[in-house]
Amino acid sequence: MLHIARRHILAVLTAATFAALPLQAADAAYPEQLIKIIVTFPPGGSADTVIRALEPVVTAELKQSLVIENRAGAGGNIGMAAVAQAKPDGYTLGVAPAGALTVNPHLNSSMPFDPKDLTPITLLAEIPFVLVSSAGVQAHNVAETVALAKAKPGALSIGHGGNSTAMHLTAALFMQKAGVDMELIPYRGTAPATVDVLAGHIPFAVLDIPASRQLILEGKLNAIGVSAGRRLDSLPNVPTLAEGGLAGFESIGWFGLVAPAGTPADIVVRLNQAFTKALKDPDVAEKIRTLGAEPAPNSPEEFGRFIQSESTKWGKLITEAGIKAN
Repeated sequence: MLHIARRHILAVLTAATFAALPLQAADAAYPEQLIKIIVTFPPGGSADTVIRALEPVVTAELKQSLVIENRAGAGGNIGMAAVAQAKPDGYTLGVAPAGALTVNPHLNSSMPFDPKDLTPITLLAEIPFVLVSSAGVQAHNVAETVALAKAKPGALSIGHGGNSTAMHLTAALFMQKAGVDMELIPYRGTAPATVDVLAGHIPFAVLDIPASRQLILEGKLNAIGVSAGRRLDSLPNVPTLAEGGLAGFESIGWFGLVAPAGTPADIVVRLNQAFTKALKDPDVAEKIRTLGAEPAPNSPEEFGRFIQSESTKWGKLITEAGIKAN
């Protein structure tokens, strides 16, 4: 009987061991198929270009190809909803824009997804802005801009790239922190705002770096300050708005990599390792910087905390400034 019992126990343990093998093998084999990445903007935009710059390094690291699918619309909500509703197996990811995760929920009474339905993997890139004035405006720094605005309350304007965009929120944050009353003028993107401030049709504008850098270097626009928390390598002589006197000022556009909530932790870690490695690659980083963006790799936990802090900051501003959806 004892001999039979021992054989029975051995058989059970052996069966259990082999039963566990497929699961272990599956975990170790990830990824076993193509990984789809949903980009919430059209081809050619910053988010699309960055993910395509990362693709060769990530593909080599994961030994699996990426399929990039562009699903634009509704400020990123359409693409993010598709990611949130996907199977949480690591084979559908999304490039999440700042607006969809931290601004849209405060502007829209109903959303097609909840940001909690997404798992942060890593921040990908940050996009700083710069507040500029026309060459003929006698305001070359924050103090002069504030003094001019206070001398003419409501008479001056700041152009930006469109309602509810990061550039719009940057302009609104400037007004709030500076304690000035200025008209905010929305444009259909950065290009027309740049044309008008360059021509002097508007005195101030919040622009992205690719649209403004050369004009600043040539003296055709005055750079009041950059919106990031530190000076930019591309404009090292331009102070931050915080340095100019607006303590704690920081406003950036950004996008990061997310997966559906419930994606296994080991897969999230694997993806984080692959994408952060690509973001730290010198050639990839240089390509990203030519877009006016800065590589910003971090951990899933850090990215999660960043999303929450951004949501809190912009939610407060949207409420206090009375900003409405388009």
